[in-house]
Formats: sequence, C-alpha cells, structure tokens
Amino acid sequence: MSTRQEIIGSFYGDVCEDRRLIKSRHGQLEYAVTMEYIHKFAKKGSKVLEIGAGTGRYSVALAKEGMDVTAVELVESNLAILRENGRGVAGLHVLQGDATDLSRFADSAFDVTLSLGPMYHLYDKDEIDRAIDEALRVTKPGGVVLFAFISVYGIMYANYLQGNWAAGEEENFTADYRIRHFKEQLFTGYEVPEFEALFSEKPVRYITTAGVDGMLETAEERSDFAIGDEDFRAFTRWYLAICEKRELLGMTNHLLYICEKL
Repeated sequence: MSTRQEIIGSFYGDVCEDRRLIKSRHGQLEYAVTMEYIHKFAKKGSKVLEIGAGTGRYSVALAKEGMDVTAVELVESNLAILRENGRGVAGLHVLQGDATDLSRFADSAFDVTLSLGPMYHLYDKDEIDRAIDEALRVTKPGGVVLFAFISVYGIMYANYLQGNWAAGEEENFTADYRIRHFKEQLFTGYEVPEFEALFSEKPVRYITTAGVDGMLETAEERSDFAIGDEDFRAFTRWYLAICEKRELLGMTNHLLYICEKL
C-alpha cells in the first residue's frame, strides 16, 4: 500500500499547479478570490504561515507585498519550484513539512494561517483533526485561519461529465449516496455542512464559507467556452459579490472555510 505522502507526491510530480493558477480561467478566478479574502485579514508586516504552499503562488506574492511568510510544503517537486519562484524574495521562508505535524513552530506564532491544499488529501479522521488542531495551535488568538476544501458535487461536475459519470459516482459515493473518503481517492470532496461540522468543537469563531471558482472548471471543458479579458474581469467582480451565497456553494469546486481563533 502506498502512503499518503507517496500518492500525493506522485500526482504533483506529474502536474503543474503553478501553471493551473496562471493559465486556466478557473485557476485565475480561484487565485483572485482567494487573494481577496487573504487581504481582508493579512497586511504588510503580518506573520503568515501557508501550509501546503505548493509552488508558492500565494506565499511568494504575499512576501513581495511585505508580509513575513513561512511556506511549508510536503512534495519535493513542488518545493523545488517554490524555492526557484521565491529566489531572492525578502521575508519568505521555505520549509518541507506535513500539515499534521507543525511541531517546529511555537504556539500562537502567526497572525494568519493558510491551509490551501492539505484538506484535499486527508482522509483519516485523526489526521484531519491533527491538521486542524495544528493550524489553530500556531495561530495567535484573534488570528484568522483559512482552510481550503473541495465540494464533492464540484468534483462530480468538473471531472465526470465526459462519459465517465458512473466511475465518478462509484469513486465518491456509496450505493446509498453517502460520501466516501479514502486514501487512494487522491482528492476527497465534502458536502459544505459536513466540512463546517469538523470545527463544531474547535476553539474558533466562524466567519464565512466562500466558493472560489464557481463552475468555471466545468465550463472550460466545453469546446465552445470563451471569455475575454474584459468579460473575465467583470465576471470576477460579479463572482466576488455572490461567492458566499449558500445556495451556490455546492456547485463550486474549491471553497474556503474561514474562522477566527478564540
């Protein structure tokens, strides 16, 4: 049996997350909306921790804005790109590590903590709890934590409407349509209330849940998809105005759960 680390490392060794956030329209929207929310809570001089920093798209940008950013990434191939992207950037500290063990950091060390990828790949209840608890532990009281997660329905719409619906249904749901979470799944999706319930007994004040890419990933699968720069800027403004609407959250692929540490 492969370990979680081996499964994740194999996947990210074959894809370019950096390119996805830059080149695809859904990646551009995800980046723009996520940065909009980060900037609500982090500013120049803030101490920021990004767990699962990937290739550094967020960490490098925030450090260039004058924040003190510590970027923790598990996957070696991502780390190599992150270090290259962050070469010479002041205030950026790059480390290898796992979201379930942040013991190298003191309690209450950061103003804002970003967990923008680890929850996609955690399946065991104990590991999920450890990742949440560790992110909260290293955040100052009154500090804010942003957890990214994936909608199981967003996964279905984005990945299983190309003649492979039955396979996606078997992958993500039991026979009576309960959501499945297991290691070999690679990406695990949640219902929004299910993810929010993970924090019901945590020392947090809930702020909001927001979608970050709507149905753009699904739309981009169409051969007739087209949106120019001017329209995309208008679309982004519109989406930022409606991205917290509860009735829309299930259809987006990626979401943010945002809370304040008590």
